[in-house]
Amino acid sequence: MSVAAGVCVANIYYNQPILKDIAHNFNIPESRAGIISVLAQAGYGLGLFFLTPLGDKTDRKKLILSLMGILVLVLAGTTFVNSFALLCIFSLLTGLMSVAAQVILPMAAGMDSVNRGRTVGIIFTGILVGILSARVFSGLIAGWLGWRYVYGISAVMVIACMGMVQFTLPNVSAGFEGSYAKLLGSSVEQLKRFPLLRRTALLGALMFGLFCSFWTTLTFHLSGAPFNYGPEVIGLFGFLAIAGALLAPVFGKLADKGNPVKSQLISGVTVLVSLVLIAVFPHSVPAFVGAVLLLDVGVQATQVTNVATIYTLDATAHSRINTAYMTSYFIGGALGSFTGLQCWDLGGWPLVTYQLILWSVLALVVVVSGFRR
Repeated sequence: MSVAAGVCVANIYYNQPILKDIAHNFNIPESRAGIISVLAQAGYGLGLFFLTPLGDKTDRKKLILSLMGILVLVLAGTTFVNSFALLCIFSLLTGLMSVAAQVILPMAAGMDSVNRGRTVGIIFTGILVGILSARVFSGLIAGWLGWRYVYGISAVMVIACMGMVQFTLPNVSAGFEGSYAKLLGSSVEQLKRFPLLRRTALLGALMFGLFCSFWTTLTFHLSGAPFNYGPEVIGLFGFLAIAGALLAPVFGKLADKGNPVKSQLISGVTVLVSLVLIAVFPHSVPAFVGAVLLLDVGVQATQVTNVATIYTLDATAHSRINTAYMTSYFIGGALGSFTGLQCWDLGGWPLVTYQLILWSVLALVVVVSGFRR
């Protein structure tokens, strides 16, 4: 389940290290090419709201296989796309169908009520490794073979994961018997039911927003002076980020035993320290190495704690609670990518770092409010 979730969600992030190559291919400005990152995030957010709640209404295994099958077709189309407008459409659809990962996550949580935090941590590790290794994979493949091969190879990997899902996962019956409209309304209702979910969703949106803003604009910063790195080198920074993702099960265990708000406070401060580091040393490779490690540890620790916490609210509505949280989460990611691109156009890397620090300060305010409560 962890592997399948990671392979699906990785498709949203393949574009980040290769934006410059795509811009060159279609002869467009880099900032315009960056819109495909925003569309992939937006598509994922739409899928979270309109598709993942079906996990409480239909057989989750069948839903996962259906989403992955359509994703294969979209990736195949992206491999041979010959217009930027069509690439934008495929990017939106890629995000939409990649939500198979978010059907797997609540499915796993519902299968283990005793060690839910640990189980969620394991699945979330797969998702995070998929997100972070996507940059390494796409950077290397684009450097060796060209950016189109990234999506063709990904289609083959998704097909392999469909085989794993078919032959290893059980069929899980659904408990919600109302209409689709009532199902969507019930997803929104979860935010009204639980103040903890509202606060956690806002924190997740802020953290993932700065995360996406950082990684989207980092490509432009590292490809320019004084670094002048190609996509294969930029992608290697994802290796550093994977170290943070591997700590996810640890934070999941802590969420089972300890105070989640305390963990959120520590991880929020870690993120702020990482951003101050790159603001002070914007052209230092060691500073970026340290910042990437700290940033990803802090962001992933926050998200694993958040997810483990929200699954304690109502076991009969896991998919809908997950929808409410993850929709907010990826709306934050899309806004972060968009804001980062605008700041890059207006003020370059200095303005990007200032807005990143602002995102982290706002996240700490949310954490402190929860700590005080």
